[in-house]
Parts: sequence; C-alpha cells; structure tokens
Amino acid sequence: MQYTIALPADYDMAIIRHRIADKGHLLDDFPGLAFKAWLYAARDDGALPGSDNLYAPFYLWRDSAGMSAFLGGAGFAALSHDFGRPKVYSWIPWQAELAGDLRGATFATREIAPLPGHADLAAWQRKEAEAARTAMADGALAAVTACNPADWTLVRFRLWPEMRTELAGAGQAYRVGHLSQPR
Repeated sequence: MQYTIALPADYDMAIIRHRIADKGHLLDDFPGLAFKAWLYAARDDGALPGSDNLYAPFYLWRDSAGMSAFLGGAGFAALSHDFGRPKVYSWIPWQAELAGDLRGATFATREIAPLPGHADLAAWQRKEAEAARTAMADGALAAVTACNPADWTLVRFRLWPEMRTELAGAGQAYRVGHLSQPR
C-alpha cells in the first residue's frame, strides 16, 4: 500500500523530515504490519533524481485487518486532516523478499509498470520472483513485487542500505526517513 502527497515546489521539506522523526516510532509495532518505509523526496536534493517534493510512505501488510485498522485509525485521520485524504494505492503482493532487519534502509526505489495484455501471469510471477531474489543478492534489504488487477500494473519496490542512484532511473527514488518494522 502507498499514498503519495505531492507538496509545493517551495515547501520546506524539513517539516516532513521532522514529522517522520516525531511520528515514525508510532508504527514500529503496529499489528499486522510487515514494515512501513517513511519515504520522502525533495526536489532540491542533488543526489536524488526527481522534480517534486513528495511524502510517500510505503507499507507491506501481513493481513488486510492491519491495513484496515490503520486506515480507520487516529494516525491516518491526522494525516488526512493535515494534508487532505490521499488516494491510497494497494496491490496484491506476488513476492516479498525481506532481510531480517530492514531498519538500515536509507534509500528506496519504486517502479510501476504495465503488465502486457494476455501475459501468462504464472510465468510473469516466476520472472518477478527471480528479479526480487536478484535484487536481494545485489544488496537490497527488501524486494517487493505486487500486482494491481484493476489496471494490470506491477509495482516493484526495493529498500537499499545506501544511495543507489544508478537504480533510480526506471522509477521514483526516495530517501527513507524511518523504517517501522515490528519485532
């Protein structure tokens, strides 16, 4: 699950970094959560390619009950009050490769790609599983691939322990302000 809040070009991104530092720990042990990556991108960040100021947390849920509890809870209500209720995208996970401890993540990449019409979905799942394992062998801390059958798109999400600008060209790159992961 992910929502993206696009912020004005002149927005002080220190506000987002402070919000993450202040609230990040609140989801560290949230029921049903596999992890939440508190992501942001700043247009004046010379190391990250991108032209927008974004606050865009990414969540991997263990079950829909946890996601439902979060969306109906006080934290999401506060976010909606502060920024307006964002459109929340959700996907069905196909593959989730996770290192034991993700809290060393500092950089994330996300790519959204259409699935070809009439694609052999079972073969595509196998291909994406291999790509996730390859990303882990290349140093990723997490490699998640998921499908949205409403529009037949894939999301490929990766967490990295350090900046990997050579990987950012295919999609959106983010800094990780905090990583919530239940023990």
